[in-house]
Amino acid sequence: MSIDNSLKAFEEAQQLIPGGVNSPVRAFRSVGGTPLFIAKGEGAYLVDVDGNRYVDYVQSWGPLLFGHRDESIESAVIEAVKHGLSFGAPTQAESELAKLVISMFDSIEKVRFVSSGTEAVMSAIRLARGFTRRDDIVKFTGCYHGHSDSLLVQAGSGAATFGNPSSPGVPADFTKHTLLAEYNNIESVKKCFADSKEIACVIIEPIAGNMGLVPADKEFLHELRALCDANGTLLIFDEVMSGFRATLHGAESITGVKPDIVTLGKVIGGGMPVGAFGARAEIMAKLSPEGPVYQAGTLSGNPVAMAAGLAAISKLKNNPQVISVLDERAKRLVEGMQKEAAACGIAMQIDTRGSMFGFFFNQNPVKNFADACKSDEALFAKFHAMMLQEGFYFACSLYETGFISTATTDEMIEETIKASGRVFKALTNG
Repeated sequence: MSIDNSLKAFEEAQQLIPGGVNSPVRAFRSVGGTPLFIAKGEGAYLVDVDGNRYVDYVQSWGPLLFGHRDESIESAVIEAVKHGLSFGAPTQAESELAKLVISMFDSIEKVRFVSSGTEAVMSAIRLARGFTRRDDIVKFTGCYHGHSDSLLVQAGSGAATFGNPSSPGVPADFTKHTLLAEYNNIESVKKCFADSKEIACVIIEPIAGNMGLVPADKEFLHELRALCDANGTLLIFDEVMSGFRATLHGAESITGVKPDIVTLGKVIGGGMPVGAFGARAEIMAKLSPEGPVYQAGTLSGNPVAMAAGLAAISKLKNNPQVISVLDERAKRLVEGMQKEAAACGIAMQIDTRGSMFGFFFNQNPVKNFADACKSDEALFAKFHAMMLQEGFYFACSLYETGFISTATTDEMIEETIKASGRVFKALTNG
């Protein structure tokens, strides 16, 4: 398989763009090799600039629930473009998509659209701080909520729960109000509340997708909800990745835990840049221009993004069986791969939630980021490269989630499992 054109494209890109990419994970640094430059997407496939075709298990990192170039979404976008790309003024499409989102999440009475998941989370935290009139927040190691300053933190020294900046350019003063806890460990959260009486919110991915797929335990989430209630703290579910991917009505519908604020993205844009945050009316009333908490965006509620999202979510609501069908396919995929790995003496931990799937080359179950870090990253890198050679495109990082789309057929699943078997045999024999 030749990737000469991707090699040339990457060389040129590195002269023009830092690292040659506009988002770090795309650089293939954690798996080695050269990133493939994509020419087009077709249903479940990606086609690179050398003409190679791959079954795509990334699906633009989640948004493409119905695969590349879904006819109904594509038509909605083309029609919207005919009327203009952006107005900087309200459109009815914003209200139509808002109605859909609100109808599918019990915890959301009002919603505001923005242009990215990072922006949605940043705004949700500001709203929580404005509502509670407190400054501190709690996040969990291994959960990614975008690259805003207060969320780029790493663990403090010793037993300290207050975070330190994890990136140059982030002042320590910006992260001193961010406390870190361990995912699925309620005692670590209690320690945060013992250290601070000024916690405005706890933010969590109820179905974590940025340390690999690691769902939160139901009992842990119930304890987290009780702890927030006891301390007058808001609970934020970050479902930018899992919203409309793991389940039709949000993590609250499968965990029984109702958050105060929910952040969304990915699927609600149908492939266009979008984000959103929503809550009960009392909380959202604090948001400008109704309230004093300021948030704005020139391209928020962009008509083309709204059209794409409206088409995607409408299609999903009208076909609710999609989630269970994709869940079955995701389970068949990772269970089949796990069986092939086991036959070659390779330990693999697997999990699925709806159309999301994850796997770790790890001897033990993964419950948090520390567990994930014990996985065999070198083995994953080799597996990733060899599966590309077989024609299957997986996320280029051990710590990312995979996605099934409606364009992913049963035959593709079986082909992927067989290919993984060949790869595992080659890895153990070589």
